[in-house]
Amino acid sequence: MHIVENQPPSRMIDAGLSRDFYVHRDASWQEFSASLRTNKRWKAGDVLGPVRGTKSPRKYDTVQCGPSSEDNITVDSIFVYVNHSCDPNVAFDMSSKHPSEWHIRALKAIDAEEELTFFYPSTEWELDQPFECRCASPMCLGLVRGARDVGLEQIKARGYVSPWIIELFRDREERVGA
Repeated sequence: MHIVENQPPSRMIDAGLSRDFYVHRDASWQEFSASLRTNKRWKAGDVLGPVRGTKSPRKYDTVQCGPSSEDNITVDSIFVYVNHSCDPNVAFDMSSKHPSEWHIRALKAIDAEEELTFFYPSTEWELDQPFECRCASPMCLGLVRGARDVGLEQIKARGYVSPWIIELFRDREERVGA
């Protein structure tokens, strides 16, 4: 962790978010090496900001927002830099049927300068590009493919499960049980 860039507000950053967060790039600066960090402390349950996005086909940088493989958004704010961890500190809480109520929520206390991370299988049934996780958490999955390859209880243990992930697990159980 050598280079820290406090990014100026841009058309992508929601008004006011830039004072609380910054994009961090390590010295190696490779693709996927940017992360989002916070400038302040947050308590568990705090809302860090809104989730805003543009409907988009599923790809590596979208977030699933419903049960269909077509229900995806490209995040239109600085929160696009929130990376995966198997021991996350935030959730993309899109449980409301009203997109205006979607938000990023702290799952635990977060210190200033800490990287913000979420558990991709909490929103993603199937990743467009599975990857080998390097979070080094004792709960690390290793290969991250999406919720369909993880047990529901394992996802719940991370602090948040999107309603459509629960729905997709139930649908799968009903098909298997039928």
